[in-house]
Amino acid sequence: MNDSVQPIPEGMHSITPYLTVEDAPAAIAFYQKAFGAQEVMRIPGPDGRLLHACLRIGDSALMLAEAFPEWGSRGPLALGGSPVAIHLYVDDVDAAWARAIDAGCQIGMPLENTFWGDRFGTLSDPFGHHWSLAMQVRALSTEEIVAAAAKIDMSGPCGQEG
Repeated sequence: MNDSVQPIPEGMHSITPYLTVEDAPAAIAFYQKAFGAQEVMRIPGPDGRLLHACLRIGDSALMLAEAFPEWGSRGPLALGGSPVAIHLYVDDVDAAWARAIDAGCQIGMPLENTFWGDRFGTLSDPFGHHWSLAMQVRALSTEEIVAAAAKIDMSGPCGQEG
């Protein structure tokens, strides 16, 4: 191994979401519009489909590739959905929320103040991926969050407050 090569590349974190999508160029354009993503790179395959792309949203990377069913790689639209959400913390969640809705995201859970101290809501993008957008509005200890969680109404939305 070359000692000058860092195991984790500069600007990357230990965990990076890697999405599979139908129509990767359209997904890149959508993520730029909805979440302010900046394109870092794209690697097209010989048939024109994207083998790999890397975007940056805030201080984090988001990687994605085209679905390649012939290799067993399918996106959530082909699989009937996804149980995974990408959590995005932002400085102004109301502005980020409006931008994502204007770009075409669908609301899952409306944007609300929550028992754990975040202003939080969930969205789905047109490619079948789920996103949660949040900003901290109250700094709470774990003990305070646990106590508040014990009081939530489990029959309604996720820990909403008035």
